Amino acid sequence: MNILISNVTVVTMNEKAEILFGAYLGVEAGRISYLSKTPPEEKPKTIIDGTGMVLMPGFVNCHTQLATTALRSYLDDLGNTEALKEQLKKEAKMDTRCAKASALLGIAECLRFGITSVSDLYYYPDATAQAIAESGIKGNIALSAYRFIDENEEFDFDTDEQCQELVRVTEKWNGFEEGRIRIDAGIHAEYTGNYKLWEGLVGFAAEKKLGFQLHLAQTQNETDSCMERTGLGPAELLNCHGVFNLPATAVGCAKLSDAEIKLLGKKKATAVACPLTAAKKGQPATPVLDCVQGGMNVSLGTGGAWDAGNLDMFEVMRGIALATRASGGSADALPSFAALMMATACGARAQGREESCGMIKLGMDADLILVDFSAPHLMPCHNVPNALVFSAKGGDVAMTMVRGKILYQNGQFPTIDLKAVVEELTQYAIPHLFTGEQ
Repeated sequence: MNILISNVTVVTMNEKAEILFGAYLGVEAGRISYLSKTPPEEKPKTIIDGTGMVLMPGFVNCHTQLATTALRSYLDDLGNTEALKEQLKKEAKMDTRCAKASALLGIAECLRFGITSVSDLYYYPDATAQAIAESGIKGNIALSAYRFIDENEEFDFDTDEQCQELVRVTEKWNGFEEGRIRIDAGIHAEYTGNYKLWEGLVGFAAEKKLGFQLHLAQTQNETDSCMERTGLGPAELLNCHGVFNLPATAVGCAKLSDAEIKLLGKKKATAVACPLTAAKKGQPATPVLDCVQGGMNVSLGTGGAWDAGNLDMFEVMRGIALATRASGGSADALPSFAALMMATACGARAQGREESCGMIKLGMDADLILVDFSAPHLMPCHNVPNALVFSAKGGDVAMTMVRGKILYQNGQFPTIDLKAVVEELTQYAIPHLFTGEQ
């Protein structure tokens, strides 16, 4: 046994919703090899004292844009139109070096806050994959493709720039280290492309057995516009072109019709709720209960740091619980355990990783976090799930482990040279992005 975590409260997130007090968990060869309320006979190489700690599966952040971390807090007080203009200016200046430095900083933040796997929908997928590979975190990476193609214009997947970038990234990274990195196909949204692009991506993704990421029905204007142009809602339209024949994660889903929710439920699609990012933009929250009742999987995401402000999944869990309870008019509309499920097991399902992570079970990957419950704001603890959702903060994470490897512990990042990352940001990325700004 490589590592034993002793005398710890284990929130398993398993089908029985078991919580084990004073338990022992062993890790061997990157997987959970022991779980009991009695210590093992085998002597471990390393013992981590879990007294006063809660051990749980790491969070799965199902929507972020790691390469945007360098733009944190820059767009916060701008209206949506002005923010978009400024965003496009900065994106025009970004390069792979900026993207990788930003992604590494974002990953360090993820690990600090207990995130063990991310789904990234943005540009610079190769730079992001390099950062994920170096850091040890898990990731599903999708290029946020967009392309307006005239009805009379020929479209060739084999020559289209973004499509070929997806091909290159898939060949290079998909399945890296036994699936620690996975490549998904992706589009920005329905309103930034058309059927020629969608069908080209769907065909490639089906051939390569990739998932699919997109933004979907985030605002009423988006759905109204699609209906006016096509007579269909955005989910109905995309479904006509095969998008939801793939394992799809759709960010937002705030303004889907009841029929679209049922359609996506039948397709086993995932709705990704990003309540804090949505609220910050003045957008509605994902109707979690409607999506679940319609058969959809529902997971959680932070969005990018430039949207969310930070990548703290504790805040996201609290945000979706509060938003759902407020809209439902009931304090029991979304129990704490349900919010925890969306942040762990449902996120793993969204990424196609439910067989290996998202719960604490024997044989699963040791994607684990320790949360220090000795802080004043976590005492007394009458209910562990309630405390995790409504009282805990990202800064309470004492350790983050992926496949049995400690990637964050007590202020240290063994796989990330944080000082070098900050130097790269301050000496290159920030000046490069902001040179000439008034």
